[in-house]
Amino acid sequence: MPRITVKKNTVFESYVIYPAVHHRLKSFNFTSNALANQEKYCTDSFENVNIVVSKVKAGGSYDEIFHSLMQDQACNTIPISHSLVSQLLHRFKDDWKSALGVFKWAESHKTYTPLSDSYETMLDILGKMKQMEKMMSLVEQMNRHHLVTIGGIAKVMRRLCGAGKWEDAVIVFDDLHRFGLEKNTESMNLLLDTLCKENKVEQARKIFLELKSHIPPSAHTFNIFVHSWCKVKRVDEAHWTIQEMKGYGYSPSVITYSTIIKSYCRQSNFSKAYKMLDEMQAQNCPPNVVTFTTIMCYLTKNDDFNEALRIPEKMKLFGCKPDTLFYSTLIHTLAKAGRVQEAVDVFEVKMPSVGVLPNTSSYNTMIAMFCHHGLDQEAINVLKSLQGSQLCRPDIRSFNPLLKMCFRKGKTDVLLGVLVDEIVTPDNSSQYPYML
Repeated sequence: MPRITVKKNTVFESYVIYPAVHHRLKSFNFTSNALANQEKYCTDSFENVNIVVSKVKAGGSYDEIFHSLMQDQACNTIPISHSLVSQLLHRFKDDWKSALGVFKWAESHKTYTPLSDSYETMLDILGKMKQMEKMMSLVEQMNRHHLVTIGGIAKVMRRLCGAGKWEDAVIVFDDLHRFGLEKNTESMNLLLDTLCKENKVEQARKIFLELKSHIPPSAHTFNIFVHSWCKVKRVDEAHWTIQEMKGYGYSPSVITYSTIIKSYCRQSNFSKAYKMLDEMQAQNCPPNVVTFTTIMCYLTKNDDFNEALRIPEKMKLFGCKPDTLFYSTLIHTLAKAGRVQEAVDVFEVKMPSVGVLPNTSSYNTMIAMFCHHGLDQEAINVLKSLQGSQLCRPDIRSFNPLLKMCFRKGKTDVLLGVLVDEIVTPDNSSQYPYML
């Protein structure tokens, strides 16, 4: 298979590695005694993490951190495990020097060799912090241990593209054979998707044209392009991609069509969105509830409430049943249109009558509506109902409208007191500590 044409040489550099042997974690027997041992293990593990963290000096180089840990007596008595390394890397996910120093310290122990996912976490940390040379050197180190996976390569390509080095991402794809991986439909799609997510859709298209005679595309390949062309507001190319997709024997899915419909809605071109609904029906690919929810949402954003409120009837014509998200959007539309009682009827009557259960978002929409219209007691009643629900729990968005209304109305002495009583209860005082 020919290599993809890019004007680059290589992205791999040499890197100092520390030898280690493979290690497997022992599984626990979950008997009553083993559960106690497991609890003690977790406590010990947490303490060990804190010991290592306390020994890491912020601002030092990764080599200084490595040598400091190697020379520390307390650290050298800690048993190295995959769990310990995973927790440490999570602690230092935004500090690549500390993460790399700790990682090198862990892998230097003869009784421990990092697993693939620990290496991949380290790759992601280095890539996120734009340490590309070190990231690529770590890939080489993984390759020597035969630990490179397609998941790790996906992370590397994504970070390279995110740093503006899309040509290097292509070179990594070209070198897959060196890691014992295949250039196939899956890996090609990973590359194309990575490029497209960084708005390099034209470059992705050129690469696809080079590869398609050697690697068969899948339906997902074309959906990547449909989504990406729509993202950069080139809907005509998305339509051409659908025709190309059909030429390969793949039928566009409801997701494919709905992506284009969403793009038209973003442009407020609802006439074309409706035409696409008819095309879907003609292609025996009827729209689903997500399609109609999207249209109604964008009509509401355009303040076209009358047209938005016709969507439920249009949906019936297509034999599509509403779900919780659809009803939440409908309530929001009615609220913005000032039709408060109709919104209440949807929430209290319509949804229960068809067996659609509300979620936290549904309750939050009702709370926001009542707050917007100055109906403070009704909003608090909905919050109480949400707190008593067996199905869902309040979140930060449940309280924000109420708190804003308190200050807007100047009722911080009475209304805020009631609200604090609702927040600070034995059941949820620990759940919302940030509210106090």
